[in-house]
Order: sequence, then structure tokens, then C-alpha cells
Amino acid sequence: MMGVPTQYRLLADDPAFAQIASGPLRQVLVGGATVPHELAARWAAAGAPLTQGYGLTEAAPNVLCLPASDSARLPGAVGRPYPHVDVCVADPSTGLVLDGPATGELWVRGPSVFAGYLHDPDATARTRVGDWLRTGDIVHRDDEGIFRVVDRLKDIFISGGENVAPAEVERALGLHPAVAEAAVVGVADPVWGERGVAFVVRAEGRTLGEDELLAHARTELAGFKVPVRIAFVDALPKSTIEKLARSRLRRRAAELVKGNTA
Repeated sequence: MMGVPTQYRLLADDPAFAQIASGPLRQVLVGGATVPHELAARWAAAGAPLTQGYGLTEAAPNVLCLPASDSARLPGAVGRPYPHVDVCVADPSTGLVLDGPATGELWVRGPSVFAGYLHDPDATARTRVGDWLRTGDIVHRDDEGIFRVVDRLKDIFISGGENVAPAEVERALGLHPAVAEAAVVGVADPVWGERGVAFVVRAEGRTLGEDELLAHARTELAGFKVPVRIAFVDALPKSTIEKLARSRLRRRAAELVKGNTA
């Protein structure tokens, strides 16, 4: 079975979860985003450990894989390359390939990489560097060759001259027991350049205010990474495959901040 973390969370919250997990499942794959450690632990405890993967359509689509047997030892990791898939970590500004433990943009090469976008040579030129595909994802590779996704390059924003990865802020907010889901986007700020705005779904039956969650964030994050505003919502906008529709949140965030300064 293949799904994204949102789908596996909904299944885990279903009253019939024990029956689902103990059914005829042979392998349970997750992609689209890094699965939270707590969710992975719930599936493992139920006897159906999740196998984390990473991929993208342009690479048809699987690139990295973390066996379920390693998920407890390496929470948050997405694994190593599949056979016949070459990867490297490159400086996103210069294209310089980085050796050893490194953080940079993930590039992919191999027979599964697409030839280009149909009738769009400009987009293809921006994405391809010789045989390499630029994924647009910032990753960290450790000294074991294990990869972790830091964030999408286009989602990272700069606050006070420092890079802020929304995924890191979202994980910190998600550590609060009253938070079910969180999404963070950057908006323009006249002093800091950009600041984060967080959209948060409260856990069912829990109460949580903005001041309490901001205080929690300050215990987990450097000051420049703490959101300037938190908006509580009933649900986060998702695409048809349950991936976060971050562009819609950017528009809402800009409206919120503009309303505060009007």
C-alpha cells in the first residue's frame, strides 16, 4: 500500500485501525512528505511499519528509500538511493558538488530521469544540468550516506539574513500536544525581510491559544524562526493527493499580515 502521511494519520485515527494494520498488508510505503516519528511509531506498534520513500515525478518517481527496519533508529530520514539511481548534493547557488556530510540541493541522475517538459524548453533548462535533474529540495546527507529532507528550496525564506526552513518550524510546533497539523509560510516584512506565519489545526478536543503556542515555539526555535503570527484553522488546504497547497496559504498569510498593519 502506498500513501502520504495525511492518509496514514487518518487511518491511524480510525476506530478500525487495529484491524486495518493487522490485515493482509505486506508492505506499507509512505511518500510525499517525511512521516512524523510519532505516526511511524503508531504503525510500527500495530505491526505494519512504514517504509519511508522520497521521489518526484520527473524521476519516475522513486529516488530514496528507508527500510522500515531502520525507521526507529533514523527518525525523519528518507534513506539511501535506489539501485541504478545516482544522487549528489550541490550548492544551490553555485552548483558546486559537495562531498561527505553536507547540506544542499539534491540532484538526481539515471535512466528514470525524464527527458524534459513537453513544449517548455526554458523550464527544462532550469531543471536539467547536463545529465543531472535539479530536484529543488534541500537535503542533508550524514556520514553514513543517509539523507534527510530539510525543505523545498522555494519554500525556504530569509529572515534577518538567516535561512528559515518551514519544515523545521512545523516540526517544532507539532511537538505541542494540542497541535494536530501545522504549516508555515514566509511573508514580506519591512524590518526582517521576511517573517513566518503559521497555520495550525488544533488536536480534536484540545484548546490552544496563540500566546501559548508562541511561548512553546520560543523554547524550541531560535528567535528569528518563531512565527510572527499564528492563525488557527479547521483544516489545511490540500491538493487532490493530500499534499499541502502552500501557495494558497501564502496568499492568506499576506492578507493576515496586511490586515494587522492596516
